[in-house]
Amino acid sequence: MNVCIFCGSAAGRDSVFAEAARTTGHLIAAQQHTLIYGGGNIGLMGIVADAVLQKGGSVIGVIPEFLLEKEVGHTGLTQLIVVKTMHERKQKMADLADAFIMLPGGWGTLDETAEILTWKQLGLIRQPVAILNSNGFYDPLIRQIDVMVEQGFLKPVYRDMILIGQSPEEVLHQLTSEY
Repeated sequence: MNVCIFCGSAAGRDSVFAEAARTTGHLIAAQQHTLIYGGGNIGLMGIVADAVLQKGGSVIGVIPEFLLEKEVGHTGLTQLIVVKTMHERKQKMADLADAFIMLPGGWGTLDETAEILTWKQLGLIRQPVAILNSNGFYDPLIRQIDVMVEQGFLKPVYRDMILIGQSPEEVLHQLTSEY
């Protein structure tokens, strides 16, 4: 299974986020999955990629040229695909992915996950999508999603399509069960 991870280019202030990324990477490698991600060597992105590689797993990064030029591209991956734009990056990662996991992150992580969930809602993709809610990081987002349902902006069926787990083990188990 190709597992696409959306996550921060920063590690965050709480070490629990880095540890969750590291554990997720180790589990992906141990279960002989391939990591698909944004190709960066910094923050949670670098941590999860290095964790997969450390355990002998395969990692495919997808990065736009302008980020590679800023020297944030990971040069030690199994494969690094360079694209022109952020839009091409999202499309390529989606094309390669059998499942998606959202780890903690900022605007980019929210953008990528929201777009994938929109594509899933519209029937453009069928892959499972999971949120790794490490240390309650996404509790406010999950509450907001529930408000969207309560206020009639999101059908319950679309809320139910999001898998949510508190640990890397739980999330990967959910994804493999859906896959």
